[in-house]
Amino acid sequence: MMKKFLTLALLFAVLPVFAAPPAISLPPAPDIAARSYILVDFSSGQTLQQRGGDERMEPASLTKLMTAYLTFAALRQGVITKTQTLPVSERAWRAEGSRMFIQPNTPVAVDDLIRGMIVQSGNDACITLAEGVAGSEEEFVRRMNLEAQRLGMKNTHFMNATGLPHPQHYTTARDLSLLALAIIRDFPEYYPLYSMKEYKYNNITQANRNRLLWQDPTVDGMKTGHTESAGYCLIASAKRDSRRLLSVVLGTTSESMRASESQKLLNYGFQNFDTHHLYQKGQVVATLPVWKGGENTLKAGVAQDFYVSLPKGQYAHLKASLVSKQPLLAPLAAGQEVGTIRLMLDDKPYAEYPLVALEAVARANFFKRGWDGVKLWFK
Repeated sequence: MMKKFLTLALLFAVLPVFAAPPAISLPPAPDIAARSYILVDFSSGQTLQQRGGDERMEPASLTKLMTAYLTFAALRQGVITKTQTLPVSERAWRAEGSRMFIQPNTPVAVDDLIRGMIVQSGNDACITLAEGVAGSEEEFVRRMNLEAQRLGMKNTHFMNATGLPHPQHYTTARDLSLLALAIIRDFPEYYPLYSMKEYKYNNITQANRNRLLWQDPTVDGMKTGHTESAGYCLIASAKRDSRRLLSVVLGTTSESMRASESQKLLNYGFQNFDTHHLYQKGQVVATLPVWKGGENTLKAGVAQDFYVSLPKGQYAHLKASLVSKQPLLAPLAAGQEVGTIRLMLDDKPYAEYPLVALEAVARANFFKRGWDGVKLWFK
């Protein structure tokens, strides 16, 4: 009875009245000329469309997103500062591929190196930052792989900080989307650097290779990559009104193709999906019974703002139910998972989200615990 009551309370308190869903077919995804791709909504984290999203691919300079992530973390932790200068090693100076043209006898400010890494895609800048943050590129790469594991990048392994080809240097479109979203989410103060169209260092001006920065005013990042074996790759992020979508397109045949295919994917997402804010962080979604606790009930909600992405016109057909972990026995800590919010679309499972305790409940005294134990026995 308790589970049924909670389900009905959630439906009527949060979501609109539901009509019987008509047969609605979603327009097919565009034909994307790439080896693999994925389209993700930033707020909900949901994949809107993908092909080969979990196939291992060579990331090329998209690797530099992880180099940037660790650099931003080092800045926040005070390991380095933006105004600090770093020495340029022989190894960094002789780096193959794209460069920002730093010199071995001229220390470079971290702020310049970051722009050289992001805008100019300088391999020399990446190695210098790696050595400055971790002491060596090898140690930095070890940290890159640890961070990849923490972010849930299950099919990623790095061998360098630049993206130069190596048989054991690989990732997937899905993993790259996790990394790109983490940069936007965790380091919003640095994300605007990805919208810079050009950067000048050592009297050499180089343009950002992300063509969408010029072609689509809603695109404000992120990163390009290219080697002969990887093809032309692009991660692009666009914000239209309050919605942000991120596309990862890997293995196209030209610079213009990676831009056009990314544009098609982003347009498809904005035209065919909506994102809805279901619950706010800390909002009380349900009040649950607690046993053997100093309190008899517990306020439960979501740990973070809860968004869901749906095909356009489908929000009225969304149904939600709450499954509580009963019986809930004290002690319970704030933030502890106590249930699951389940979403159904057209009577089919669509998404799940953890329900957490919004407050702590301490254990009751001996007599209260004993009495609750007796009541539970009879229930």
